[in-house]
Amino acid sequence: MGPYEVVSAIGAGGMGEVYRGRDTRLDRTVAIKVLSAALSENPDLKQRFEREARAISALQHPNICVLYDVGTESGTDYLVMEYLEGETLSDPLKRGPLPLDQFWKIAIEVADALDKAHRAGITHRDLKPGNIMLTKSGTKLLDFGLAKGNGAAFAASAGSSPSQSVFAAAMTRSSPATPLTSVGSIVGTVQYMAPEQIEGREADARSDIFSFGLVLYEMLTGARAFEGKTQASIVASILALEPKPVRSLKGDVPAPLERVVNHCLEKDPELRIQSAHDLKLQLQLISELPAAGEAKVAAAPPSRFPWMPWAVAGVLLLATGLALWRPWQTHEIKEPVRLSVDIGADTSLDFAITGSEALSPDGKRLAFIGRTGGTRQLYVRPLDQLKATALAGTEGARDPFFSPDGDWLAFFADGKLKKVSFQGGAVVTLCDAANNRGGSWGSDNKIVAALGNREGLSRVDAAGGKPEPLTQLDKAAGDITHRWPQVLPGAKAVLFTAHNAGEGFDNARIAVYSMETGKQQTVAQGGSFGRYLPSGHVMYMHEGTLFAVPFDLKRLAANGKAVPAVEGVVTDSSTGSAQFAVSPVGTLIYAAGKATGNLTEIQWLDPDGKVTPLRKGMAAYDAPQFSPDGTRLAVHLSEPGKSPDVYVYDWKRDTLTRLTFAPEVDNLPAWTPNGRWIAYGSGRNGPLNLYWGRSDGTGDAQRLTESRNPQLPSGWHPSGKFLAFMEADPKTGLDVMILPLEGDEKAGWKPGKPYVFLNSSFNEMWPAFSPDGRWLAYASNETGRSEVYVRPFLGGDGKWQVSNEGGNHPTWSSNGKQLLYRNNSGGIMVAEYKTAGGSLQADKPKPWSEIELVVQFTRNLALHPDGKRFAVLKNPQGQAAEKHDKLVMVQNFMDELRRIAPSEKK
Repeated sequence: MGPYEVVSAIGAGGMGEVYRGRDTRLDRTVAIKVLSAALSENPDLKQRFEREARAISALQHPNICVLYDVGTESGTDYLVMEYLEGETLSDPLKRGPLPLDQFWKIAIEVADALDKAHRAGITHRDLKPGNIMLTKSGTKLLDFGLAKGNGAAFAASAGSSPSQSVFAAAMTRSSPATPLTSVGSIVGTVQYMAPEQIEGREADARSDIFSFGLVLYEMLTGARAFEGKTQASIVASILALEPKPVRSLKGDVPAPLERVVNHCLEKDPELRIQSAHDLKLQLQLISELPAAGEAKVAAAPPSRFPWMPWAVAGVLLLATGLALWRPWQTHEIKEPVRLSVDIGADTSLDFAITGSEALSPDGKRLAFIGRTGGTRQLYVRPLDQLKATALAGTEGARDPFFSPDGDWLAFFADGKLKKVSFQGGAVVTLCDAANNRGGSWGSDNKIVAALGNREGLSRVDAAGGKPEPLTQLDKAAGDITHRWPQVLPGAKAVLFTAHNAGEGFDNARIAVYSMETGKQQTVAQGGSFGRYLPSGHVMYMHEGTLFAVPFDLKRLAANGKAVPAVEGVVTDSSTGSAQFAVSPVGTLIYAAGKATGNLTEIQWLDPDGKVTPLRKGMAAYDAPQFSPDGTRLAVHLSEPGKSPDVYVYDWKRDTLTRLTFAPEVDNLPAWTPNGRWIAYGSGRNGPLNLYWGRSDGTGDAQRLTESRNPQLPSGWHPSGKFLAFMEADPKTGLDVMILPLEGDEKAGWKPGKPYVFLNSSFNEMWPAFSPDGRWLAYASNETGRSEVYVRPFLGGDGKWQVSNEGGNHPTWSSNGKQLLYRNNSGGIMVAEYKTAGGSLQADKPKPWSEIELVVQFTRNLALHPDGKRFAVLKNPQGQAAEKHDKLVMVQNFMDELRRIAPSEKK
């Protein structure tokens, strides 16, 4: 069969045969699973066979059978897998219960394999002893042929082959009672099915937890949890009866282990252990308890936990949760308690740029950033109450953090660092923060913050005042930014993330700065968003996993090996931020999910609200702008773990061409009026400055400006002689600047020398020239929120406010009659205007479209030159790829860290 030599038959099952083979190229023994010719004509069975190949190929784990190859030979489909010597778990179970030392090894390895599969989105759906292989190298989970997917599936039988090698499920003989199943019908082996599978309902990872619970029961007792003479009687038992208590059959089973098995076997999926990861951690912890598996323990408490319905409802009461878990706390190290927390408001968590949640130092108060419609706002919730409250005056807030006493919340909004009482009240502005990346409030009543994204950390008094520089970028290490600070206990040192733009944030470093010595040193290499806990650990993010490394607070140095602590925490690979928070009392709270980033699809948007794809496929697009002739669209695009580059999309030919290749940031493209050049901001020589290059990709990039302040291009004058851009000044915030490309002695302009058009104590942003070049529209937050204004560009005085309920990103229509902009809720507005002499008169704005876009700093819309449609960046399913209205809270988290990441003695 292709390069594989068939040596001998091993067994046969419902899907076909399994053979021992030899890979003639690598000279190794393999197992070849063949779909019989008769069955290959059945599209349903062939689909199952293909699904198995896809499922296994997505899984790389030491306890999952490896798929080497797939192929077709003379119309016969086959899989090539690793050849396993050993026996299935069914064989030792025929002899009785397993010794506890063997039980722990098998149970933990299978739980780890299940966790890997579930995180890859794969539900096994046929977990049973016959699909668990015992080899010299460890346990192997087999047969993903019933892995969850669309279409029909073939139900495996309950029997198993006596063969003692390779791919147990394929050796399973089919029985007359084994039906060919369809969507919504029973899929799996009845003896090990979850109730929802039997009823034909949707099976998910929790269904595998139930099946695994049945396997655990059998491993401990030597008996099946549900017996019957017929399949009907077995089904009735699973749906209606409770199994005999484990300890009534085998009294030396630890009581906590019996409770875990009972918790796996809850009839209601909502009441079961919710993830294989949590199950694995509980098994590991119980296996390490003193005298586990030897001493008999008092009778087990009821298997149904009284707090679970509340946890499912998302209601978290800290004291209640701890008290009701007390039966587990029979030893010094406490079990971690994981609960699902409803945020308590009709809103969803907003993951814009920075962290969305914060816990008070005592762990009793939650603050988070929520979005309702297009409004982002700060919410607070005491955890002994069910409802969260929005704090007035915090619109646009992000990255909240508590004061040491928990009474105040600091946050960033409108280019400022601000604070507000947890009880609400007046918002106090502390200092400017043009492009923040996190802050922390120390016990000395000083706040350490990253006020810009291309500089070191600063320190400012919590009462407000002038910030003072704190850390300096380590040029030798290639630092271009210090961000996400945390003031350590005693306020004498600060933990932070140091990053080199040439690498993604998974390759950043966690560093610590001593305020006493002025020196900084690396704590961990390869991660971001470091946070210290009094357990003596520093946690940080790497590839969506929260790692923990032992940390000596006195020496300010790592004191052990880093280990993974929590997988599947929402992160943003473009900024290095993460959606988790910890309190000194040992409570962890996080948003479960994948990296957020800014995955969108480029779509056409018509005035009637019709949305159609402009380019299919999701990517991290940003800042679109059409070429003057409308045939091409420039964007900047971030690949995973890398800084953004400028691309040009020819939408008629469906070609996407990359223009910039520097490892540093290249973003916010702006076409010249003749369409031959594109200006953009680039960090290739330090702070973001202005560069340009040919739009066809030929030639080298040329630098236009040189400044210590970050600069971002916005738009060209129709003559091509001026480029309007934004500059982030430490004193005045965002200013509107003009770069003349030609000199003018009368006006005092020198070619290539920028001059200030607008600067104030407020932010002036996104300048845009009118089609005739006489007017400049821009956005300013001088009223306390962003609004759109127009001023004359060359000669004349005057200023006219165009928007009336918030506005940003002004865009002129080419017909010279309309000014469009995005309002603060993400909707597109249009205002008709007329000019007379040196003045401009604008009508009351009206909605151009009812469709709302995600509100963000950079632009996510571009008006086509025909003025009839926009290109917008939008998720096809709505504003965000995933709505988050719940958090995961872990109590006793420090005990967990002490167990999994012990410090090394010095």
